[in-house]
Amino acid sequence: MEKVPMTAEGYQALDEELKRLKTVERPAVIAAIGEARAHGDLSENAEYHAAKDRQGWIEGQIAEIEDRMARAQVIDVSKLSGAQVKFGATVSLIDEDTEQEARYQIVGDHEADVKSGKISISSPIARAMIGKEGGDVVEVTTPTGVKAYEITKVEWV
Repeated sequence: MEKVPMTAEGYQALDEELKRLKTVERPAVIAAIGEARAHGDLSENAEYHAAKDRQGWIEGQIAEIEDRMARAQVIDVSKLSGAQVKFGATVSLIDEDTEQEARYQIVGDHEADVKSGKISISSPIARAMIGKEGGDVVEVTTPTGVKAYEITKVEWV
């Protein structure tokens, strides 16, 4: 069984989503199925089929989250340190072409959210930064060509 790296924050978010699915969504869809069943003929009952589809989706989500949590390798970022970029690091970069600054934390695949500054460990930019230090320049192949970024700071927050 392959371990899935994630931050403690990411594990907590998964746990909260699992609890919500089990305590809110699952009972709601069961009630909707019961109500639709009471309407009679199930073969032409769109509400019943929609509720059953929703139930299947919810059960699939629950199974997927439980699998991720079982394989989780929770990494406490607050206990990490060092000058090299690795999982959990928050890295400040400057795009060498545009001089635009960016700041990203390297997290597990399911935690990635570029809008909140979190990129997946398996993303091209994160893979390029792993093992590098402040002052190093990394090149990343993007759909628009090769981009160069200078790492200005590596933090553990």
